[in-house]
Amino acid sequence: MSVRELVVLGTASQVPTRHRNHNGYLLRWDGEGILFDPGEGTQRQMLRAGVAAHDLHRICVTHFHGDHSLGLAGVIQRINLDRVPHEISAHYPLSGQRFFDRLRYATAYRETVRLTEAPVAADGNLAVTPSYTLEARRLSHPVESYGYRLTEPDGRRMLPDRLAAHGITGPDVGRILREGRLGDVTLDDVSETRHGQRFAFVMDTRLCDGVHALAEGCDLLVIESTFLDEDIELAVDHGHLTAGQAAGVARDAGVRHLVLTHFSQRYSDPGEFERQARAAGFEGELTVARDLQRVPLPRRR
Repeated sequence: MSVRELVVLGTASQVPTRHRNHNGYLLRWDGEGILFDPGEGTQRQMLRAGVAAHDLHRICVTHFHGDHSLGLAGVIQRINLDRVPHEISAHYPLSGQRFFDRLRYATAYRETVRLTEAPVAADGNLAVTPSYTLEARRLSHPVESYGYRLTEPDGRRMLPDRLAAHGITGPDVGRILREGRLGDVTLDDVSETRHGQRFAFVMDTRLCDGVHALAEGCDLLVIESTFLDEDIELAVDHGHLTAGQAAGVARDAGVRHLVLTHFSQRYSDPGEFERQARAAGFEGELTVARDLQRVPLPRRR
């Protein structure tokens, strides 16, 4: 049975706190694991969350500020120590290649894993697999930053009443699905489009076109909300979003489940992020992320 869930490894911005680790998020998507923004301490958080090095297939870094990337050194050395048997791809802004190189070879270790560097230089698709297309969009932050989006290909949902009306049963159901036609009956006569699931990961950024493009129609949107709305000037100055801004993006994009994260240490009441998100008019499912939390993707529409 396929598993699609977000494993939250850390939710702090800039500095860790007693209750929040630096950033880190693992997306389980069927048989793959995609690690986003491994900040300092990610390797330990993986252990606490029951995530193994063998679970990783891709690493996606939005930008090279420390709270989003200092954990790379430990994670990369761990996948080599554990001799992960499959290739792992790493995506990150090309402009930060020197930082990636330093983190990858921060200390001496024996390389045993094929780690393929696939840096991001512009908006567009990074990978196309049978299960998803991975794309990147430029964000607005003091250093070059990209958000990521996974889109599952659309499929077909067979309609039992229409199949029965046309007398199609047993192996013939699979045949019409594969071939698109059975005699005079077309696939459209007995099925409808099943829209693929969509996931987006948006970290440090001001409001910009890339944010809206990544969020559009998402089933699960993970988005930073570093500041509360009363500190919007700080958010703009430092290249971040407020809870209300993040929720407004989700509202306008038709997001089904919104995950707010990357919280400034200046705030002590996580509930205020939820209150401001609801005040902004977001009516879907809402999670104010906690370390080591698991968030399943919503069921398909």
